[in-house]
Formats: sequence, C-alpha cells, structure tokens
Amino acid sequence: MRKLIEKLSGTVRGTVTAAADPGYDEARAVYNAMHDRRPAAVVSCADAADVMATITAAREAGVDLAVRGGGHSVPGFGTVDDGLVIDLARMNNVHVDPGKKTARVGGGATLGDVDHATYPFGLAVPGGIISTTGIAGLSLGGGLGYLTRRAGLTIDSLVSADVVLADGRQVTASHYQNEDLFWALRGGGGNFGVVSCFEFQLHEAGGVVGGPLFYEFGDAKAVLQGYREYIAEAPEELGCFFGWQIAPPLPFIPEDRAGDLFCVLVPCWSGPHDDAGRVLKPLRDIAEVKAEYCMRMPLPALNSLFDDAVPKGMQHYWKADFIKELTDDAIAAHIAHGRHTPHVSSSMHLHPINGAAQRVGADETAFGHRDKTFSPVIAGIWDDPADSEANIKWVRDYYDAIHPHSGCDGGYINFMSDDDGHRAAANFGGNYARLAEVKAAYDPDNVFHVNQNIEPAKGGSHV
Repeated sequence: MRKLIEKLSGTVRGTVTAAADPGYDEARAVYNAMHDRRPAAVVSCADAADVMATITAAREAGVDLAVRGGGHSVPGFGTVDDGLVIDLARMNNVHVDPGKKTARVGGGATLGDVDHATYPFGLAVPGGIISTTGIAGLSLGGGLGYLTRRAGLTIDSLVSADVVLADGRQVTASHYQNEDLFWALRGGGGNFGVVSCFEFQLHEAGGVVGGPLFYEFGDAKAVLQGYREYIAEAPEELGCFFGWQIAPPLPFIPEDRAGDLFCVLVPCWSGPHDDAGRVLKPLRDIAEVKAEYCMRMPLPALNSLFDDAVPKGMQHYWKADFIKELTDDAIAAHIAHGRHTPHVSSSMHLHPINGAAQRVGADETAFGHRDKTFSPVIAGIWDDPADSEANIKWVRDYYDAIHPHSGCDGGYINFMSDDDGHRAAANFGGNYARLAEVKAAYDPDNVFHVNQNIEPAKGGSHV
C-alpha cells in the first residue's frame, strides 16, 4: 500500500493524505460521525485526470474505492476502511451560461455552490433543502427538493455528464452519447462511475416566499390531512414538506415554547410574490399557526435555512419509504411515533412527488417511483454517541409502524442507512433489472460497490 500511495502522490495534481500525514483525521472525516473509518489514503482530486488515476490505482491494487462529493452520505459511502477515497471537494467550480440557461457543475460542488453561481442570474437547479448537500449524490439518487413539483427531480434537468468509468476512461453521457449510461445515472446512484462534471438545464427562480409554519402537535392530524389534500391540487409553483420540529431557541419562537414539539409545514412559493398570500392561505387555515419564519427571501437563503440544525459531525441514522397514498391509518402511525421525536435535529420529513415529477415516465430515467405520492424520511440526528441506541430504536420503530401503510416496498436511496443494502432491488423499483444490465456493461467487476449497490447482471462485459 505504501508504494501505491507513493505512486499516486507522484501522479496526481491534488493532495494524497495517508494515515501518517498531517491533516489525516480532518481529511477522512465525513458528515455522519457514526462512520469513523480509516482509509489508506484520501485523494483530494484537482481534476478529472486525478480521478482517472485514482480509480486505476484502486482497481489494479484490488482495494476498495469510496467516492465523496459533498460527504453527506448517511450510510458513510464517502469513506472506507483500508481503501482509497476519491474526494471531489476541490472540483466544485460552477460555470453558468445565462444565454442557454445551463450550468456546468463540478462533481464536488454543493447545492450552496450551485445556488451561489446561479442566483445572480435569477436561475436555479431544482433539488435539495440543505445547502451543504453534495450536488453529485443529490442528483444521482434522483433529487427531491422545494422545486420538485414545479421543475421535477434534479435528474430531470440533467443535460449531460462527464463520467470516469471503472476502467479509468472518461466518457460523456447524454441523450445522444452513451444513452444507456445517461439513463442509469439519473436515479441509479454511484454505481456506474464518478461524475466529474454535470451539465444542467436551469430554471428561472430568484426570490421565493417560504419558511416554516409551526402548528401545535395536537393539531398534527388536521395538518397532515389538510396538507395531503392541498398539495395534491395546489399550483405547481408551491413546494412544501411536512415535518416534526422541537422548537429551537430562535427569535421567532415564543420564549416559553423553546423545547416544545411542534409539527411544521415548510412551503416554498416560487410563483409571483403577489399571489403568495392567496396560495399559502389554505395552509394557514388548516390550524392556528403558533410561530413562523415564512417570508420573501432568496432561494439560496431558504436552501440554507436549516444548515445550522445539521452541522457536520452529528450522529445520523435514517430510514426511508415511498408511499402511494397517505392514509388516515398512516397518519395515526406518524403521530404515535412523531410525538417521541428525541432530539431538536431529528424529524420525519414528508416530501411530495407530484406535478412535474410525475410527468416523466417511470422508465424514462432510472428513478422508478414516479407513481408514488410522497417520500417520507425518518431522520434520527443527535450529537452524543452515548444516545445512539435510543435514537436508532426510535427510527426503526417509527419505520416499522408506517411501512405497512406504504403500499410499496422501496424507499428513496438518498435517504437510506448502511443496513439497507438488502433493499436495493426494491429501492430501484421496476428498473432494477435494466440497471443491472447497464452495471454489467460499464462496471462488470463492481469496482463501484461502496454505495446502494446494484449487482452486475451475469454475462456482462466492458463497453
């Protein structure tokens, strides 16, 4: 391994950080502190050539390879014991073409990087609710966020991708180049290669009206039922998710209510500002709003509003589902377990999948759950490792209670934990068999297996 690291250090323009080097602990740290892994080296890639060299080195040495974009992977897929880590963080450049309304985005860029570059032009890439989320992981898994109902999933705006394959070559995938690879990248996760650069079609989105509305926990049934009905028919410029929230000590929270558990709706109206009052009124009328931080703001401000609640270094354990219908029985199960939300950073978020997201066919991209209506995620997030057992139990019990009401088997791969690998076929849905064929064509040896893994179909070969 020492010779491998020395060879890489002499080949790449980026930095190779091994266990004996200064900064190793910082280089190996990922967003979810539950994953305290010790790679042989972390390669901070400066460009696609560095990515190519690192993949080749890992393959030839027969060591595990992890790929890190923003580092937000809850299962810890951005790190690995004893293997090599490709860290794309330096490759975070974003170039906007305002005439074509497109952006070329480096594989290490975060949603915040993209927002910073696109907002001055009044443009945006749809997807995400936390600005520190890596655009690569967000996109390759599908991409849910505030603009989903209006503009579709993040992958629905993907125009092309430069991809470094398992054999070390870089190719471009698009609607007319390596079309099968392009199809698989849009929802198939990190199974097919390392995307060094994404090209997105941008959407007009400058200022929005949004932010959380807090309701009493006792009104949760009415809020969930009202949200279920309204989001099915609301104008598509309205994004909105439901969640539980222990109130933090913030200026807009009544001083005597900090620490109390509320239910929240977080709308994002990206239509004409003058229509916001009318569009948001049905949400306000569901029940009395006890506190709020809902106002006109730049979209990047809304995308970063919750960043401080989930800083790097917390403990994370999540479970995810898709549901066809939010039934009254499911609502009862949510309330029964939501009342025990254990930490101010923990929640269950219920994200809608309708509008523009459902106008793309289930087999047009690898994201195979266009027929679902919601994607719930139970996000256990806490700071003290001593509390892990209790927090993990809350997440698992919650999931076990709601899943029988889902009407399907799979969940959103970006919301999975490291013990969900056995669910891969269900999580990729009806497209799994085709994904396995593409995997066999582009990565028959499963070099990219530190992910929500797709086993290569038997009989595959290099393209």
